This record gives sequence, structure tokens and C-alpha cells, in this order.
Amino acid sequence: MRAPVFQIDAFTTRRFAGNPAAVMLLDDFPPDAILQALAAENNLPETAFLVPDGQIYRLRWFTPTVEVPLCGHATLASAAAVMERLEPRRDSVVFETASGPLTVEREGARYRMDFPARACTAVAPPVGLAAAIGAEPIEVEWDGFNFLVRLGTSDEVRTLIPDLPSVRQLACAGVIVTAADGGDFDFVSRYFAPAKGIDEDPVTGGAHCALAPFWAERLGRTDFRAFQASRRGGEIVCRLRGDRVELEGSCVFYLEGEAIF
Repeated sequence: MRAPVFQIDAFTTRRFAGNPAAVMLLDDFPPDAILQALAAENNLPETAFLVPDGQIYRLRWFTPTVEVPLCGHATLASAAAVMERLEPRRDSVVFETASGPLTVEREGARYRMDFPARACTAVAPPVGLAAAIGAEPIEVEWDGFNFLVRLGTSDEVRTLIPDLPSVRQLACAGVIVTAADGGDFDFVSRYFAPAKGIDEDPVTGGAHCALAPFWAERLGRTDFRAFQASRRGGEIVCRLRGDRVELEGSCVFYLEGEAIF
């Protein structure tokens, strides 16, 4: 079988930054074991698999080790693949996913995604959390998948060196670490998910579905400029709209070709 494949850096305007994703166009989804093998072979934080279905596309996301219910950067990359390469006259696309229909619209040189917001609930810090992330939390909340940890300063977030084997032992998909920023951004974050095969995800759209309502409560507004302070780094415009979050960002194509499997 042959399939077009694109490797795209998402949430950035320059190559070798943002979060890389593979986007593969298929006629239909093969068995899950093959999808997982392809994602492992690509060895990127996410591989997105697209199947055309009339005017929409069915979309699934895999890390190198597991399928996930939602991925922001690979959805952004998928939208770029559709609107820049597969159907360049389109200005919007709807993806049918495990998280429901997700709409992405062209916004100038960027793309705007409409995702479900993730409500957070305050929880007691789990045993071992502070030691695992290497910092003392000010607040800890739970978004249904991840622990969301607020630290005192953005410098703490940027310089954090977590104990990843200990993070893996926590009862969660991952840990979002965040703090308000006094510079060009409203808040910064990082995301660690070794349990999903991603030690540190460079830029995480799904995490911002929780970060937007979290910071809306604390900053008293609903529109934000956010920066994910991984080594690669990435910028996300976030807008909380009721129970939805708009995430906006740019993409850069790195590689285009064909997979044979």
C-alpha cells in the first residue's frame, strides 16, 4: 500500500520549531496494529491519519506508542495538508474524530481550530508530584486526563528539569506545568507525557483546551497569547468561547513524500 505523507511543523512560522507531526492520507483505516506501527516508524510526537468521507475527513491520532483521543498540533497540521496540498481552494475543513467534529478555518496565514474546552477541578497534589516535576506547586488541578500544575514564575517553567521516570509513574496521561508570564505572552507552559511515549511534547494544543479556561478564571479575560516553552518552542493564540476553545497557529511544511507499507 502507498500513502501520501507530509511532515509539518505546527504552531510555528519557522522550520525546526513548533511541534512536528506526520499527516498520512489513506483510503480507509487499516487495522490499528498497522496504524500504530506506522506512527512508531515515523517516530514523531503524533501521526495523523486522514480518510476522506464526502466533504469531511475522518481523523485519528497516534503517538509512537498509543492512540490518543485529541491532538491539537496534528489537527492543525492536518488542516494545513488539506488546505495547502490536497484541496488548496478550501478555506475550512471539518474532521470527524473521537472528540467529536472539529472545525478548522483558514485565518490569513494561520489556521483557527474549534476544540472542546476542558474544565479543571482542584485536587490535592498526588504523592510524589513535586519531586517528579522538580518544583513545588502553587496549585494543582485535574482536567480529566492530566494534572495541571501552576508554578510561581515563568522562569521556573522554562528551566524545569523533571524526573521523567517518576512522571511516568503518576496516575495520569501527562503533566501540564504553567505560570503567568510578564513578557510578550500571557502565560507559558510545558507538557510532559512519558506514559504516552512523549517525554516532552513540544507544543500541545490539547493542553491549551485546559489552560485557556484555567487562566480565564485567574486573569479575568478570555483571549490569550500563549507560549509553550519547550526546546523547540511554539506560539498559540487561545480564545475561550463558552465551552469551546479557539486555538490559532501557523504551520510550516518540512517534508512531502509517499509511505509504502
